[in-house]
Amino acid sequence: MAELKVDAEPEEVGFDAQRLQRVVSHYRRYVDDGRLAGWTVAVARRGRLVLHAHHGLADIEAQRPVADDTIWRIYSMTKPITSAAVLMLYERGLLELTDPVARYIPSFADLRVYRAGSAANPGTAPASEPMRIWHLLTHTAGLTYGWHHAHAVDEIYRAKGFEFGAPRGMDLATACDVWASLPLLFEPGSEWNYSVATDVLGRIVEVVSGQRLDTFFAEEVFAPLGMDDTAFHVAPDELDRLAGLYMPNPAGGLLRNTSLGDNATREPTFLSGGGGLVSTAADYHRFTQMLARGGELDGVRLLGPRTIAYMTRNHLPGGADLKAFGRPISSESPNRGVGFGLGVSVVVDAAAGKTLTHEGEYAWGGLASTAFYVDPAAEVTAMFFTQLLPSSTYPIRLQLRALINQALVD
Repeated sequence: MAELKVDAEPEEVGFDAQRLQRVVSHYRRYVDDGRLAGWTVAVARRGRLVLHAHHGLADIEAQRPVADDTIWRIYSMTKPITSAAVLMLYERGLLELTDPVARYIPSFADLRVYRAGSAANPGTAPASEPMRIWHLLTHTAGLTYGWHHAHAVDEIYRAKGFEFGAPRGMDLATACDVWASLPLLFEPGSEWNYSVATDVLGRIVEVVSGQRLDTFFAEEVFAPLGMDDTAFHVAPDELDRLAGLYMPNPAGGLLRNTSLGDNATREPTFLSGGGGLVSTAADYHRFTQMLARGGELDGVRLLGPRTIAYMTRNHLPGGADLKAFGRPISSESPNRGVGFGLGVSVVVDAAAGKTLTHEGEYAWGGLASTAFYVDPAAEVTAMFFTQLLPSSTYPIRLQLRALINQALVD
């Protein structure tokens, strides 16, 4: 089991210790006033851990405190792992980023694009551009999520049972075929929209590798990195480590969400490369350190440093940011000054984003308010884990950057 141990005093790596404690005191208030059940935070610089703290409860009903080994639903923090898996196959010459998706999933050969009309009677036209792997990696494929509630195509997804995850009993291959039969939101490559694209990438990993996605992850990513607690569900004998999943109660405090939360307690039929994993802070720290070190950790190399550099640069056409090229994810996502790489957001103009950070910082988060970022300019990695739906409820992620960067004094 991976462990997180503070191995440097803040001053050794350029932090002011007193100012760094503002991270802890700030998020303690989220628990003490009932906004969050509990949390874990971890901050490292130059590969050395300077802050690892918990506060509150992992499970309110059981009165179980957050612990070092608490298991969290990381939802969309699965996406960078899936994207890294695709790039591993790319490095082996097994696929090209420009390959049409239909080469691996034939149902994507005859795509149609929404033009007008209602969800019940949409007008469509044939796509003029094939959907390619790089479209999936950059969320420019024209796919969507049912939970967006922003467009007729979103409604079509919901009508097919795709709001959060897939209909019960449906596997990943079948889900991909259904998505391929639905209208695209736009021509591939013409806009950015957060979507099931990374789930489709998970299916491509399966087809190219000849392995189920859970097997590929376990053998090619988790075992090499020592991520022993990361999987698509929690084993029955480990359920007492799983955090509860909560959402704000309009009357005050928190309500437990069992309809989504219990999915992590059973082996899924649908292996979601876009949002299906559970993990621990110690495990995900291993993954972030691999990224920060250019694809290598403790003598194990998953990706080459040039691949990591390519993954974490802005790939939106013309260097555009999400404000110009994308459809907003949530009120917490600044969009302005933030571009998108291959599976991660990338800061292209920190001043435009009005967030205290640096150009080149790359990041992503999960539905239940988890987050990580890697800041190459400051040589900092940070992670925050909690279990609150939705992630846009509070500006947790923006505050994390400001609290950590204000503590850097060298």
